[in-house]
Amino acid sequence: MSDEDYVYDEESGEWLPASELAAKQAAAGAVEVRDAVGNILQDGDQVTLIKDLTVKGAGQTLKQGTLIKSIRLTGDAQEIDCKFEGIKGLVLRAEFVRKR
Repeated sequence: MSDEDYVYDEESGEWLPASELAAKQAAAGAVEVRDAVGNILQDGDQVTLIKDLTVKGAGQTLKQGTLIKSIRLTGDAQEIDCKFEGIKGLVLRAEFVRKR
């Protein structure tokens, strides 16, 4: 028998090891971000734009096929934060990118 503490899980009505319950709660709180094709995106991924996007405030248009390197997830299921030369604070919708 292990020395691990057991905790009562009110959702399932079962006694679970504390580590298993913590892992279950962490997985429930994670936001899953998917690109236009349905691939799951993660921090640091490279993405390609699937259509031309006009960037408000920058007076610039990002063309289809532009490679965006090293994205960051924002916690929102549809937004990704990224850097592109000449544009500060660029946030793109996940529906307009495809994982590379």
